[in-house]
Amino acid sequence: MMLQRVLVVDDEPQIQRFLKPALIAAGFDVETAATAAEAKRLAATRAPALIVLDLGLPDGDGKTVIESVRAFSSVPIIVLSAREGEIEKIAALDLGANDYVDKPFGIGELLARIRVALRLTQSTEPVPSIQNFGSIRLDLEHRLVSVGGIDVHLTPKEFDLFALLAVNANKVVTHRQALTSVWGSAHGEDVQYLRVIIAQLRAKLETDPKMPRHLLNVAGVGYRLVD
Repeated sequence: MMLQRVLVVDDEPQIQRFLKPALIAAGFDVETAATAAEAKRLAATRAPALIVLDLGLPDGDGKTVIESVRAFSSVPIIVLSAREGEIEKIAALDLGANDYVDKPFGIGELLARIRVALRLTQSTEPVPSIQNFGSIRLDLEHRLVSVGGIDVHLTPKEFDLFALLAVNANKVVTHRQALTSVWGSAHGEDVQYLRVIIAQLRAKLETDPKMPRHLLNVAGVGYRLVD
């Protein structure tokens, strides 16, 4: 059986020495790159199943790699970030990265994120009309939501936002992605709109809105809907 190829892009030798054997032990074929230029070349010529990408590269910002790859491929990209600010992470996600992991990181968490990204990408099935998140049931076709079998009324904006998160279940949806999708491009910076609707959704759908299990905040970046 052909192994899935992971391209690791990082200029830190210790990260390469740590990641490559760990990924090989997990059953992956591994390519490595230490520069943005090399990453772009290998992404185009070696057809990786997934890219693990550091943002800080010696010959350019890792975001240029995301832009280049997204011009020809939808391969999942997981960003490794040692940057303290959220702006760079948000920009990477808005450019098309699928997820990010903060440095320092645990290999168990990274492998779990890789498995999720690959599973989501490899699914050729259309998004099901009926989706369940714990006791929450979403019927996309009929625009209905219920909790524990009891119908819950959502406003149009509440439903649209919840549906967007559901279609992208387990992925980070950035503030900008959610705002432009639900409210339009003119509202890409109106994060307060989003906070209000998320609070309303939690009040209607979560057992304990103050301790949500499904509608999770990704601090400074966006939201993630999980089972």
